[in-house]
Amino acid sequence: MAPFSLMAASVSCLAKSFTIFSCTSALARCSTVLPGTYFNLVRCLTSPASVPPKRPPNAYIRYVVQQKPVVTRQNPDVKIIEIIRKIAQQWRSLSPQQKQPFEEAYQRDREQFQLDLKHYQAKLTPAEIQQQALEKRQRLAKRKATRKKRELSSLGKPKRPRSPFNIFMSEHFVEARGTTVTDKMKSLLDDWKNLFSHQRQVYTQLAEDDKIRYKNEMQSWEEHMVEIGRSDLIREQSTKKASAKTAETTVNVKKKAKAKAVKAKGKSKATGKMMKSSPKAKAVSVTATKRK
Repeated sequence: MAPFSLMAASVSCLAKSFTIFSCTSALARCSTVLPGTYFNLVRCLTSPASVPPKRPPNAYIRYVVQQKPVVTRQNPDVKIIEIIRKIAQQWRSLSPQQKQPFEEAYQRDREQFQLDLKHYQAKLTPAEIQQQALEKRQRLAKRKATRKKRELSSLGKPKRPRSPFNIFMSEHFVEARGTTVTDKMKSLLDDWKNLFSHQRQVYTQLAEDDKIRYKNEMQSWEEHMVEIGRSDLIREQSTKKASAKTAETTVNVKKKAKAKAVKAKGKSKATGKMMKSSPKAKAVSVTATKRK
């Protein structure tokens, strides 16, 4: 009886192993055919309700994910940036028929994403909707600030002046005590606090010189921005100063014009009086009176 039960148990374990293997193979086949749909389904089943569904990757990103391991194996010594450039060149050279599978996979996942998003938004409370709107505004503001910072950097905006401690830190960071950046910063701060006043004065003077440098460079940069039609990048303080200077110039021009007009009027009056008082003018006046 025991050998029979042992044989039955072995057959049962073998059958279970075949079942698991077949399910795994079927799952692998499904993930190969529809990778995006499968992973979206897994994410929807495992993710909590409070997490919004993620946007599916577009056709180009799907192609990059597929080709990246292949290109990396073919070019093991090439940097990741160059690998992405190679993949981008390959993508641009593909025909519409070759891009079609990636486009169709993206469209399927995009439709599923829109359905998931509608279901997710329908379950939100008013407080959650308000919180998400606030987070979205913060993300957009951060993205806008990043774009503006990059634009200013590309336009050559001068760097802000450094403080005395920043100058001290940049000079002594390499030989500072500590292995990590935090440790080095702490040791430099302690060294800065222990400096004598005359030692600090050196860095204070360097900082003042850097302020003058920044002021001069900013003035030249803002004048250049006005010349190329980018007055929107000028600081508000500089705009007010420019407006006040323009207004002052306008007032001075008006005053000079008024003074010239008064002076010209006085000259014309003086010329009239001189002509009336001259003998020739008197003779002409007498002749005109006799004729009458």
